[in-house]
Amino acid sequence: MSPRTQAERDAVTVEIGYALVSGVLVAAATFAGVLLPALLLELPARAEHMLFRVGAVLGALVFAVRVMHVLWRFPRRAEERRLPPVQPGPPGRTGPDS
Repeated sequence: MSPRTQAERDAVTVEIGYALVSGVLVAAATFAGVLLPALLLELPARAEHMLFRVGAVLGALVFAVRVMHVLWRFPRRAEERRLPPVQPGPPGRTGPDS
């Protein structure tokens, strides 16, 4: 396995940052969505505490799933990131709609 170039290391760093930021945002939205009834309704203290715990657990789970999903889809080698070569069209024609 050859050493990674600076561009590849930068791409990995950006992808990890994106995974973490998007994971935090999705986890916060999940936590807020679960806790919303406790904020809008007059619930007993025990129910509010339960919603808080469920929201925290679901938020952590969604965070982990989101980060794994983003990083799993990221290509591991430079060969996987390259686009296939474009085939030139027949000579004398500019495109299929001309």
